[in-house]
Amino acid sequence: MMLAFRDATPADVLAIVALVESAYRGESSRAGWTTEADLLDGQRTDAKSVAALVADPSGRIVLASEGDAIVGTAHLAREGDRAWFGMFAVRPTRQRGGVGHALLAECERIVREEWRLPRLGMTVIWTRAELIDWYRRRGYAPTGETRPFPYGQPRFGRPKRDDLHFIVLAKDLR
Repeated sequence: MMLAFRDATPADVLAIVALVESAYRGESSRAGWTTEADLLDGQRTDAKSVAALVADPSGRIVLASEGDAIVGTAHLAREGDRAWFGMFAVRPTRQRGGVGHALLAECERIVREEWRLPRLGMTVIWTRAELIDWYRRRGYAPTGETRPFPYGQPRFGRPKRDDLHFIVLAKDLR
């Protein structure tokens, strides 16, 4: 089935939360390779946070769907001369099938052609070597920047280790 892309609406919020949770947390996430279940317990996101992202005019949530089924999601946000990519999730049973690659390419197209911004950045937990390598194969490189993990904020999950932080990756889209 062909993938279709569209912007999320308020009606999609609960489906987005369910997809993101299934891709990153709990046993269901282990069906794919993007799980954070060994690093974090608890939630990855919630309906209030996703609804705020859907309503924010400085960004958008891009959905990949097959028919009526949402199989992927990513959030884009404009900040200065670059955009930020995050909340990237693909249904675990559809991972390794090209959905993520196609969704990332669509997000890059939006940033380059619609927003006319030259760079796309993202943060990734430093321990996620396989994921970092996946982004590197798509042209992203570490910038040398790091960001702290939001310890003590359960809305981002409950860490299972005390050494988590994010590295910043970026790609020039020109």
